[in-house]
Amino acid sequence: MATGEREAAPPLWPVEARLAALLPDLLVFRKPRGSEPELATAQGVLLGVHVTGFTALMDRFSLTCKSEHDMDKLAHIFSYYISDIVEHVLCFGGDILNITGNVLLALWTVKQNQLSDIITLVAKCSLEIQEKFGIYHTREGQDLQLKIGLSAGRISQVIVGDEQRQYLLVIGRDVDDVQVAQRLAQANEIVLSWNCWKLCEQYMFEVEIMREDEAVKLRDMRIIDPFDFDEHFDKCLDYLPHYRTSADTLRTALELDPDSALEETLRKHIMKNLLKKIDEGQPMEYISEFRTVTMVLVSLEFNKTAWMLHLCRLIQEAALYISTVIEKGGGQLSQIFMFEKGCMFLCVFGLPGDKKPDECAHALESSFSIFSFCWENLAETKLVSISIANGPVFCGVIGAVARHEYTVIGPKVSLVARMITAYPGLVSCDEVTYLRSMLPAYNFKKLPEKMMKNISNPGKMYEYLGHRRCIMFGKRHLARDRNKNHPLLDREKELEAFQMAQQECLHQKKGQAVLYEGGKGYGKSQLLAEINFLAQKEGHRVLPLKLKESDFKQCFYAIQTLMAIFFDIDTCPAYYRQECLHKQLRGMVEEPLHCLFNDLFFVKFPLSFKVSHMDDLTRQKKVKACFFQVLQEAVRETPLIFLIDEAQYMDAASWEFLETLLSTVPIVMVMTLTPIFTLCGCAQHFLQSSQAVLVPILKLATTSLLRMACWELGVVSIPQELQIYLLHRCFGNPLYCEVLCQDLLSKDILLFHNLQKEEENSKWETLSANAMKSTMYGILPDGSEEDQELYICTVKDNVNLDTVLLPALLKEIAVNQLDQLSLEEQLLVKCAAVIGHSFHIDLLQHLLPAWNKNKLLQVLRALVDMHVLRWFNRSKELPAESILVPSSVKIIEQTKEEKKKKPDADSPLSLQEELSLPQTGVLAFGVPLLREAAWELWPKAQQIALHLECACFLQDLACRCGSCQQGDFVPFHRFAVCSAKSCSGTSRFCSYKDTGSVLTQVITDRLQLPSPQDSFQFQTKPFRSQEAFTSEHCRTEEDFLDQVNRKLAQSIPNKDMLTRKPCHCEEILQFVLSPLTRHCLVIGETTCAFYYLLEAAAASLDLSENYMAFFYLRKASSLLGQPSGFSFLKKHKVKICQFEEATFCCLRSEVCFNMGQITLAKKLARQALRLLKRSFPWTWFGVFFQTFLEKYWHSCSLSQSPNNPSENSKKKLAVLQQRVRCLSLLGQLYNLDTTASSHRFACLATLMQKNSAEELANEAQVVSTYVALSQFSQNMGDRDKWLQCEQMAIQKSSLCWFSREGLLATAQLMQALAYTKLCLGHLDFSIKLGFQAHDICRHLKKPALENLVLSVLFRSAFLKKKFDLCVRVLESQWALISQSHDVLGLACFYSACLDLLLYGKGLLCRPFGECLHFIQHCEHSCILNSQSNVMLGVHSSLAMWFAQDSQWNLVEYHISKARQLVKRTNASLFGSHGFVRFLECHVLMLQKMPEGVFMHTPPETRSQTLKYCKEFFSRCVTCPVYHQWVSELKASVMRYGQRESMSSTNIARPFDSCLTRIWIEGEFLEENISFGRNLGMQRFDRVADVKENKDEEIQECVC
Repeated sequence: MATGEREAAPPLWPVEARLAALLPDLLVFRKPRGSEPELATAQGVLLGVHVTGFTALMDRFSLTCKSEHDMDKLAHIFSYYISDIVEHVLCFGGDILNITGNVLLALWTVKQNQLSDIITLVAKCSLEIQEKFGIYHTREGQDLQLKIGLSAGRISQVIVGDEQRQYLLVIGRDVDDVQVAQRLAQANEIVLSWNCWKLCEQYMFEVEIMREDEAVKLRDMRIIDPFDFDEHFDKCLDYLPHYRTSADTLRTALELDPDSALEETLRKHIMKNLLKKIDEGQPMEYISEFRTVTMVLVSLEFNKTAWMLHLCRLIQEAALYISTVIEKGGGQLSQIFMFEKGCMFLCVFGLPGDKKPDECAHALESSFSIFSFCWENLAETKLVSISIANGPVFCGVIGAVARHEYTVIGPKVSLVARMITAYPGLVSCDEVTYLRSMLPAYNFKKLPEKMMKNISNPGKMYEYLGHRRCIMFGKRHLARDRNKNHPLLDREKELEAFQMAQQECLHQKKGQAVLYEGGKGYGKSQLLAEINFLAQKEGHRVLPLKLKESDFKQCFYAIQTLMAIFFDIDTCPAYYRQECLHKQLRGMVEEPLHCLFNDLFFVKFPLSFKVSHMDDLTRQKKVKACFFQVLQEAVRETPLIFLIDEAQYMDAASWEFLETLLSTVPIVMVMTLTPIFTLCGCAQHFLQSSQAVLVPILKLATTSLLRMACWELGVVSIPQELQIYLLHRCFGNPLYCEVLCQDLLSKDILLFHNLQKEEENSKWETLSANAMKSTMYGILPDGSEEDQELYICTVKDNVNLDTVLLPALLKEIAVNQLDQLSLEEQLLVKCAAVIGHSFHIDLLQHLLPAWNKNKLLQVLRALVDMHVLRWFNRSKELPAESILVPSSVKIIEQTKEEKKKKPDADSPLSLQEELSLPQTGVLAFGVPLLREAAWELWPKAQQIALHLECACFLQDLACRCGSCQQGDFVPFHRFAVCSAKSCSGTSRFCSYKDTGSVLTQVITDRLQLPSPQDSFQFQTKPFRSQEAFTSEHCRTEEDFLDQVNRKLAQSIPNKDMLTRKPCHCEEILQFVLSPLTRHCLVIGETTCAFYYLLEAAAASLDLSENYMAFFYLRKASSLLGQPSGFSFLKKHKVKICQFEEATFCCLRSEVCFNMGQITLAKKLARQALRLLKRSFPWTWFGVFFQTFLEKYWHSCSLSQSPNNPSENSKKKLAVLQQRVRCLSLLGQLYNLDTTASSHRFACLATLMQKNSAEELANEAQVVSTYVALSQFSQNMGDRDKWLQCEQMAIQKSSLCWFSREGLLATAQLMQALAYTKLCLGHLDFSIKLGFQAHDICRHLKKPALENLVLSVLFRSAFLKKKFDLCVRVLESQWALISQSHDVLGLACFYSACLDLLLYGKGLLCRPFGECLHFIQHCEHSCILNSQSNVMLGVHSSLAMWFAQDSQWNLVEYHISKARQLVKRTNASLFGSHGFVRFLECHVLMLQKMPEGVFMHTPPETRSQTLKYCKEFFSRCVTCPVYHQWVSELKASVMRYGQRESMSSTNIARPFDSCLTRIWIEGEFLEENISFGRNLGMQRFDRVADVKENKDEEIQECVC
């Protein structure tokens, strides 16, 4: 017996084989005949298989409202199920005639004397099918079962159609018998027709006679010895000439030799769009799609008396007409199939390549035309019924590899079939078709609801009555109403054009026309609504009108309606219309001429003698003259404005009338146009008038679009991932933004949080809102009230925005655009959509292996020329400013300088090296929604296969860039996870396997986590021994600086030097790691996704993108699942090794630290250390004991690392790296608190960090550690250890120039030296070091370190009184922090701005109002609450400012804040600066403040101020640069014992008290300030009324 395994598709079939796989052998091996329609007769056995439960299953899916996802599951189930049955039938020699809906029809063609043997064969086949596939249990609870019918006898074959398209039909009594047998069978039963029973070997079957129905139910086959079925099977093979001859294929038709005549014949039986894809060479698995289509099912029932030949001619005639009409409307006749009483024609509008914007209207009009033709021209037709339905379906290939059909599957397919039965003799349509057709309601009639089998909710049904002209004019309305709460965005220029036209019309007494031209959704209707509101507000009379496409066909319709609105008869009852019109015309138009308006306004004035003698042309001219006269009289009283929306639908006669009106009557006309429509000649002539102005409406700016999204969602800020989601889909289109926001709300995937005082959070899972607040700047929107409740929103953790489906409206728009492209362009766009919004052509080439490079570039060039794609420019991706930036601050969007294209154009572009260069390989989508819609068209199985291919391509590139020596972003990550991977077996990206037998099978075990064998250069290079560390070193800071200058000078001519190459890690994150995580999540490989999410988070932290790091880590958290409250119950959904769990905790700790979540950060860092087998004590005794061990035992046990570290030692290095990172974090965390306990913990953390770094034996790491120890010692006031650690770092820095990591350590050391020299008072040396450090940081692209360098540089320049340099430094700092929305960086920046305002001789970098606004709305941020040093200076400066203006209530608030903070500061530069400012404020209050002005806090006394001075000298030992300053402040307080004497004497201090009053409400001195240059020379103007004071030289303290 032959039962083959499921056949896999070969890599490439010839065209003939691909065509044959779509058609039955009956067509492939037939002999052509002459006449059409061709009719042939043969003997054969028919097998009909009906899948029951399929319609009910579709109904279940349709109720879930997840159409695309459900269509995919439905198609997957049916394809898997039916393919097994198809292959089984083919193994028994059957010929699959068609697969129609849930019915399969197969034929065995033999001679009459062979029928009995073949019936036995088919019966055995049927029994085996029932046994193997009789019941299929689905997860949805709806079982699929089979009903099988058999018949035998004479089969008639007829081919209908023309030379372009042909269809095969099998007709006859035995065809009807097999359908009757199917219907008589119950689930899991086999029924034989009576004729089949009479022709078979009856003794071989166990049957049950169904005498009433004249059929036989087959129970089983009798085993009669010596009957052997295998021998019988071999015997039957002799009757089947086309049975397979090879074990490699199931059909001989697939192995035929090339035959052009046969190919030409077969092509006639396949739809055009499918033929084009086959000719294009597209793989069969690329053909299937999920899309919304409109189906038309035409049912013709014929009289029973019709003869066979006459019946064939009727079908031929109907097929030709239906095909012609459907194709004119943009559809295709898909299938013709017979049923007992007649014939059905399935037509589909919207198949791939055929999508039209108005397909529903075309379907209805075509259907009515077919309905009329069939009734009038087909004489033997008994009944004509047509049903139309619109909805999402699977359009693609169903069946086995050897035999499959292109068909449509979906709930709407079942619905359209049931509608034929429910509403016979009508043209019926569902509610979706009725609504989307946009046809007038009077063309439809609502039908009564009827029950339909297996369809629980068919919805409302309508009868289409055909196109009928409405005997009525239109009514006044606009498409949109003005939204009172949402102002019009970015439309100032458009409104200005209208206002100018208004003024010209009033002053020059000439008509003016303003025509706004813009794409769909650009806000034209909303602009008209705003103009309507403004005009009515000014007392103008407005006549609004919105036109539709059907209005274009009605002559003079627009003017007819406008004048009806003018006469106020459009809304009055019909019986009152004539009286109302008579009142309006009285006094303006002669009474005998009133009857001219009878036809226009549907009134019945008596026909006058004068009018009766006019011909039609004269009457038309007279009507227009009357209109001119009436309008001329009206504008003398009130200005008149016409508003016409969608003016491209206006008829030619109306355009002509308006052109004449424009030149004769002073009236303002405002219209909107859509540019894709071709205007008539009269309209084009109107546009050329000198009184008409065409104003283009452009897309919204990025910030305006995001502000609109905030309004739509009811929030004041949205997260960054949601910004990217909207920007990638909207491209500035406000309609798309509105629909997408409403869709997000309806899908309930957003969480809303009240914007209240921010508090520390103890759980990682609830940090989303705080993460949002940490990136916000300028919380209050314009015009909001202080007591108004404000909200922000976040995306739910389990939601992946990349896979959120588009709303149906937007998907239809995008699919329409996609189908306008050629097939090659469509395929490229679909493949690019899988990669992402931006993609590299190398990866695209990987997904299209059959295309050569030239073809790919040619298609890409065409798409770029059409603006479907664009060369990627990163500066345009995200807004450079916060969406809630204060209105007084206008930030200029930064654009990066484009790099030059390399000349070598012939070599293939390397993704690793060329990612950042525009127009050299990286492209992005340039049309909104196209990428998302194209991605949604793919079936799920093929999506997974393509995402897998992308992941395979990207996995080798998921590392640092070449200039960073290509290591893991989590150091030695791959070495640490390799052991866990080997223990758990092969890690697969997905378990995808072909279950439809048409899609190519994809084996996925080739894609694994990165292995240690894939190590990179810096991970395998030998480490230097500890002796080498001290072999060469710099003795002094001058030596170090000279060495740095020497190295930089040497590296400039040597462009290939590793450390001087530009870093591309940011591009690696954007184009490799981020897409790779998305691909892994889509294919369901969570282990690999977790690995790359950690890499992406580490990369984001390296690039100072804290929010994006939080975003990736939050995704990783959702993969692990919700944590258990009990540690012994903790079980992750994803199996990860202990090192990855520790890394996960460490990265989260760093993110929490950056967000100001100090408690949670400590908890996570400790947890990470515990997982890394390095505990950190909790008690003072533990600290004491651990310190003893670290100081003595650790130094004795430290051993040297081997020169060539093994894999195990690399795993140890990975652990050590994470330990160093965790201990560094703990040191910084405990350093924020000034308590003695925290001091002990911080000292231990830094000591453990130093020991771990030395054990790591990494030069750069050791230098960075000593720099951190130096900074810590300075903060703690330990002068000796501070300078000692700094000297150690200098000595060990000489070996750090061999890697980028070493260069970063050098930059950190230079920053620390600049910091040290500033603290010691060596200001010139500090400035010199700061400039060098800034240059290196900018080259390394380390914004956090660069910001720190600029802060130190500002302080040095400020104390040196180089205020011009201060301004330039702040400009560079603003350009750096304004794009990242770093709250701490902004606080440092505004603190510096306040210093300039107080002491900078009137120099302005930012107005005081802006500084105050930031502090007021961010002072409760957890980030700023944890930074006492910075906030002490900010509040003290604000108190000084308000004290100068004697605003004592505000002084009291800020000085009380400063008093609380002064206890929590340390000896750092910012802490000392804040303390000095605090002391100055005290002295100023002692001088100026009247008694009793403080309401809640006691005033400061002289003794208290002296006590603060003493505390400063004891605490800030390591910051002597301020000692002279504080000494003079202290002397001024002690010099005068009484407050009265102090009030008459000036305070002696290093800086002149130039506290020039700068108005809080003052605006920028310069609005267009360029921040793009590096420390540019742009100068700010000084305030005009500044008093000139003589500068005093600051005395530098030298230790």
